[in-house]
Amino acid sequence: MNLRYANLNMAGKLSVIALGMLGFGYALGPIYDAICTMTGINVLSSVERAAVPSNSQVDRSRSITVEFDANARGPWEFKPAQRSLQVHPGELTTVVYEFQNTQNRRMAAQAIPSYAPQQASAHFNKIECFCFNQYTLEPGEKKSWPVVFVIDPKLSRDVTTITLSYTFFEVGAGVPPAPGQSAAAPVLLPAKVGS
Repeated sequence: MNLRYANLNMAGKLSVIALGMLGFGYALGPIYDAICTMTGINVLSSVERAAVPSNSQVDRSRSITVEFDANARGPWEFKPAQRSLQVHPGELTTVVYEFQNTQNRRMAAQAIPSYAPQQASAHFNKIECFCFNQYTLEPGEKKSWPVVFVIDPKLSRDVTTITLSYTFFEVGAGVPPAPGQSAAAPVLLPAKVGS
């Protein structure tokens, strides 16, 4: 009888602890909000700031045409979902690039961006880009990757068109020859002067 009473007593204590933990979990959100409101920390989560002001840094007095280009160094498909769009400097913009591994083997690859004109590169700010990482794709696998960017309003007014171009390279394998170059053709290096 003593053992049964001890077990029931322990089960009761554990039930009270479990209910207390559950109640604390539900109360944690309001407690966190109250502490943040009192201390002024985490002002973005406050209910009173539900109306987010619009971005005042957007230069709506001009538009820039952004053209998207894709080059693949290998047997796969790589292209932008759209070829160009009009963007206001300071405006957050998202575009998508599509990729498919058409090979019958797994591959790892990464994209390298380039810009034209060159002066635009310092003003083309990518927030999110698939070019930041290497990716492994299975045979036949398709992916769509976003590029989120903002063009700095300080970009010279004489720049009206920017071309964002990506070249997609396989990582960890030999780079195929450039188009039009024979795979068997040797690469000639200039002779050293004075040797």
